Amino acid sequence: MKIKTRDPGKQRKLLYNAPHHVRGKIMSAHLSEDLRESYGFRSLPIRSGDTVRILRGDYKDYEGRVTRVDRDKYRIFVDGVAREKADGTTTPIPIHHSKVEIVRLNLEDEWRKRILERKGSSKEEKPFEELGEEEKQEGSEKPSGSVEKEE
Repeated sequence: MKIKTRDPGKQRKLLYNAPHHVRGKIMSAHLSEDLRESYGFRSLPIRSGDTVRILRGDYKDYEGRVTRVDRDKYRIFVDGVAREKADGTTTPIPIHHSKVEIVRLNLEDEWRKRILERKGSSKEEKPFEELGEEEKQEGSEKPSGSVEKEE
């Protein structure tokens, strides 16, 4: 989703008033370097079941499985990241999605597999500069819109 304004107040307003399906897209995190090399793209929306590494804060370098994604507050909950309260009970600590990186993806969902295939296939197509010399010459000789007649 591209925000077309630079005004910080308007950006916050768009973030706070975003619909539920857009919030899921906003809650993306970077992939680890290994995943980035294997899939060919940088980020993906976080889902419960993914394994993430926390990059900032008191729990830096901790790896755990995402147990819950809170789209209303733009926070995720990681297994094992909890605080003990005064009465002795433990409560999970919410973490912002931008402060984690995805280490392992949850591939149990068929839709997620299709998303990975779709995102990866668009990166595999060669740009025009990488075409061979023969293909460049063929493309430059024929202007677009012209039709060859066979006799």
